[in-house]
Amino acid sequence: MPSGFADFDDAFFRPSVNALQPYQPGKPVEDVQRELGLARVIKLASNEGPFGPLPAALEAMEEAAGGLNRYPDGGTYRLHAALADRHGVAFDEVCAGAGADGCIDMLSQAILDPGDEVVCGWPSFPSYVIYARRQGAGTTLVPLRDLRYDLDSLLAAITPRTKLVYICLPNNPTGTTNTTGELDAFFDRVPEHVLTVVDQAYFEYIDRDDYPDAVERYLKGGRRVVVLRTFSKIYGLAGERVGYAVGPARCIAAMAKVRRPFDVTATAQIAAVASMGDDAEIARRRAVNADGLVRLDAILREHGLDPAPSVGNFVYVETGADANELFERLLREGVIVRPLAGFGSPTAIRVSVGTPEELDEFAAALGRVLA
Repeated sequence: MPSGFADFDDAFFRPSVNALQPYQPGKPVEDVQRELGLARVIKLASNEGPFGPLPAALEAMEEAAGGLNRYPDGGTYRLHAALADRHGVAFDEVCAGAGADGCIDMLSQAILDPGDEVVCGWPSFPSYVIYARRQGAGTTLVPLRDLRYDLDSLLAAITPRTKLVYICLPNNPTGTTNTTGELDAFFDRVPEHVLTVVDQAYFEYIDRDDYPDAVERYLKGGRRVVVLRTFSKIYGLAGERVGYAVGPARCIAAMAKVRRPFDVTATAQIAAVASMGDDAEIARRRAVNADGLVRLDAILREHGLDPAPSVGNFVYVETGADANELFERLLREGVIVRPLAGFGSPTAIRVSVGTPEELDEFAAALGRVLA
């Protein structure tokens, strides 16, 4: 219904913005309950960890609540200092943001001009593409090989205008990863005019000898790289939106120039600092996730599906048809999964690892809709 307000035609806005397809977030539990009249809904769509904030983080946020009439520390000093100490890097080699996604945004604003180029695998995390195109930069999307980043083809796609190459490790949405040896070979060949961004949002879930710590191996090894991490996953702080980048001081300084004032909230900063150090609980959550991956893989295979081998906290599976059909049928059963058209894979869904009880409910719902 028309509002009666004055409006504008497309010519008023930047062409690069008119052409964008915005990121489509997973459907909220509350919306599904209201729309479908369901009392119980489980969300396995957005790769949140199934466990809440760590006890120390909850306590710290409760203590901070009385001061929320004040703006947060605009320089995120305590968080930057704690992260620098954690990774053994300088204070000016760390930049916190509103999730790892916020860091991708800052990198794009700081580095990309119209006509510059970005290279990434595809299907992969849409923000690499959205933020680049918003700046007027071109994007080269390199098809995955065996559902993994094809690093040789990524290198072949680089041109003199390429500034950023993204490597999603493990890749979202497929859950697959490249090995240390493959990354070593990539960095030996990547041109000097390119900044590689290694996105390790799921780093803490992975315990494999052939999976690299990109900060230790590549950044400290003198490579031109920025490494992304987040507190949104295993630390249970997705609702607080806090992630960070570790990289060369000049890159970090450029990111700081374009960041929004106070973009990391006071509670996010405090919770992230308090979350560091509980290694026993992180190990427990990692083990629960590993068991959940095995269970989720088995559930999907029991129903005739063929999921990709995942090292994250989610599983990718082709449905053989428009994935929205299976998504909608599961939605009516009170289970939210992620259809992946926005990630470049319209016939696939992504299912996050939930609690054992949630996976039991998913198994039952999947059985009903595929019967």
